[in-house]
Order: sequence, then C-alpha cells, then structure tokens
Amino acid sequence: MSADDQQFLDALASVPVLLRQYTDNAADFINIHVDHAAEYLRDTINSHDWIPLTVRSRPPPKPPVAVVAASRLEQVQDWVARHKILTGVIVLACGTLVYKGYRRSLSLRKTRRAKKARNGGRTEVVVLAGSASLPLTKSLALDMERRGFIVYVVCNAAEDESTVSALARQDIRPLTIDTTNPPSAGSAIERFALHLQSGQAPAPNVKPNQLTLKAVILIPSLHYQTSPIATIPPSSFADLFNTHLLQPILTIQAFLPLLTSRLQPVGEKWVPPKVLVFTPSIISSINPPFHAAEATVCSALSAFTEVLTAELRPLDIPVTHMQLGTFDFSGFVPARHPLAHAPAGNPEDTLVWPDGARHVYGRNFMAQTTSAISGGRIRGLKGSSLRHLHNAVFDVIDGSNTAGTVRVGLGAGVYGFVGRWMPRSLVSWMMGVRKVDQLSTWHSSSCEGSSREDSEIGEETSASHEFVAVTPEKNVWRSDDSNIWGPSPPQV
Repeated sequence: MSADDQQFLDALASVPVLLRQYTDNAADFINIHVDHAAEYLRDTINSHDWIPLTVRSRPPPKPPVAVVAASRLEQVQDWVARHKILTGVIVLACGTLVYKGYRRSLSLRKTRRAKKARNGGRTEVVVLAGSASLPLTKSLALDMERRGFIVYVVCNAAEDESTVSALARQDIRPLTIDTTNPPSAGSAIERFALHLQSGQAPAPNVKPNQLTLKAVILIPSLHYQTSPIATIPPSSFADLFNTHLLQPILTIQAFLPLLTSRLQPVGEKWVPPKVLVFTPSIISSINPPFHAAEATVCSALSAFTEVLTAELRPLDIPVTHMQLGTFDFSGFVPARHPLAHAPAGNPEDTLVWPDGARHVYGRNFMAQTTSAISGGRIRGLKGSSLRHLHNAVFDVIDGSNTAGTVRVGLGAGVYGFVGRWMPRSLVSWMMGVRKVDQLSTWHSSSCEGSSREDSEIGEETSASHEFVAVTPEKNVWRSDDSNIWGPSPPQV
C-alpha cells in the first residue's frame, strides 16, 4: 500500500471522532439552553397567580441534610444561650446558698470562749438586764457562764434573786438594782463599779483580777397578750407600758454612767462595752390586728434604741439591736406551759368580752388566732435553736459582728421582708381577717352615759394638771349596759 493510500485511510478514520466531538458539543449546547429555557418557563408560569396550581410545576426537592446529634454539653450551652436571665438567677441563688453555707460552717467551727487572766481566773463580765424568770434570760445566762463569763442578772425583787440562786452556778450572780428609785439605783451602780475595779481572786491566796465589763444586754418581755384595742382597759395599757417599756428604759438609763466611765484594767487599752437591746421583731414588722400591745411596745423600744445608738456613737460605745424571731424554749419550760407553744391568743378569751365586742371582733380574732402564721411563728415549724442566738450574741460581744441590727431566729428575716414590701391588707387577709358587714346599733343611752363619765373625768382632770385620770378597768365596751347594743348577737 502506498503512502497516499495510507493517508487517505487515516483521514477517513478520523471522521467519526470529529463527528462525535461536534455532536457532543452540540448536545451540551442544546441541553444548556433547553434547561435555561425550561427554568425561565417554569418561573414565568409559577409567578402568575391566574395559572392553576395543577399546571404549575413543583420546585425540585432539596438535597437531604445530614443531621448530627448534638452532645450533652452542646445542648446545655444552647439552653444557656436561649435562657440568659434565668441562668443568671440560678447562678446567683446557688452562689448565695453556697456562700451562706460556707459562712455557717465557719461559724459553727469557731471557738467562742471568754478571755481569762494568766492565773486562770475569769475577768470578763456580762450584765443581763431582764427578768430572771424569762426562759431567754436563763438560757443566755447559762451559756455565757459556760463560755467563761461572769454573769450578773439584774434583779428588782427578792423573787428574782431566788430564781438566780436556783441556777446553782457560782459565776451567775444577782445584781439588785431598784430602777424605780433613782438614788438607790445610782448607789447600786456605784457599788458595782467598785466591785469591778477591786476585782476578785480565782482562788485563796491568789492576787485578785480586775474585772472588765464587756456588755450590757437588755432583755424585755417577749410575750404579750393579744386582744382588740377596744377591750383593753386603760389600766392594762398603763401596766403594760410601765413593765414592758418604762422598766427597760430606766434600766439602761441607770447603766449609762457606768458605760461611759471608761473602766479598764491598769495598763490595758480601753475597750468600750457593748450594749445589746433585744426586741421581738415578727409582730412589730407586720403589725397585725389584735397585737396592739406588742406592736406598740416593740416599736417604741426600736425607736429608743435608734436614739440611744445616735447618742452613744460619738462615745465609741456600740449599740446593737437584736431583732429576734421564734426560738425553741422546750428545754426551759414545761411541755404544757403556754410559752412552749406559739404565743397566740386564746379563743376562750372572747368569752369574757362584752357582747358588742365579741360580735364585732370575735370572728376575725379567732380566724387570726388559728391561722398558719398566727402568734409570730409558722404553724407546724419549731423555733430556731437557741445556739444560733448564743453564737450571735457572742460574735457581737467579741467584735466579730459590728452590724447595728442583727436578725436571728425563725421568721425574723422573712417577716421583716414581708412587713417592708407586702401590702398590709394582703398580710391581714393571709391571717384570716375578713370584712365585717353587720355591726351593732349605737343607742342614745350610751351617749348620755359616756357624756356623764366624760364630765366626771373632766372635773378630775381640771383638778390636776400633772396627769389624766382614767377609771380603772373601763373602756368603751360597757358590759353592764347590755341593752345599748340591742338584741345580743349570737356568740362567735
């Protein structure tokens, strides 16, 4: 075969390859333009609302997306990112609980002992100005004595001295001060100051140690009678203010010269004594109905404490207001004693009220008495342990706690918050107090009788400008004039 024949055969063989190449290119060109035309036509048809849905083409399905399961950490992070405020509240609450738990554990592990002299004798003195028969006074005296203090309990009568002697503790001693007689009280304070300076010997033939007054603790009564204001005779109000308000004020007044005299052992730096004023804070925080006695006295003592703090602050004498909640006194009172339970009103008290007072106040009084938060404590819960109070008092005495107000005891902080921020009407409603629609009718005979009494009282008042005379055991509810209220309403 010649070279020309071979060249012709090679050219003939390349024709199918070239034809296939041109055919593929033409097919690709046609496919591309047909796809563009089909897409343009589909978009045009789908964009017109007048074309029926059956004619419109469906969009091509989206390619499946692979779902990857998130880890537990990623789920938590996603939840936190979507709930930032709730997460912040949870973190704050948990942090507060952890901090309080840590502080409480440190407080329980703290060693609380009074300082002693080099010879082992006791040198620090604490004065308890409260009734020796109160369970709080007894428990605090025993605890302070156990921690190494010499405890003096202020006594106004021989019965109080006998109660202190019955404790049978060598370092719990009575301190007789008649606060109702200022000259006698001043002499007693002078003798007590000389005793502190002269000191006492821990054992025979041992040099006496000079004593240091560390604190004066004022403990007024923690329990009050509950009754409507209209049923409390004026003489009861007078006795209440004398025993529960005036007596504590006179006691502090008697000790003020001793507190400001800067008594200290020779060669030692003067450390000012502390003044602690105890008041029950639950009732005075919310001021519920039928608790006028406690609310009035405790509010007055709180105001007196604020003024005392302001007067003693320039003298570097700290005053601490101990606002008390509810405590468990089961170890100091019999099980059947009223103080072993909630200090609430007795429903049987309504039986001695006049019919008018019982009709107006009886239902709400009994509802409040039997409510879950009556008497200043939550029904079904025991009070706090007295150990919390003892530790708080020691921390104030040794200077660990310098706060002006210390709340301790079950309900002290909660009721303080409720009394400050919750409406009074809501608090009364929670205690069962409801509106009274039916009231008794006032007759003219009572007005005439009251006008005669007012004239008599006015004559007595005009005879003396120093005091206002009141008739003992009388109030606006005249139980002897049963007819002024009309028919007696049914007893509640």
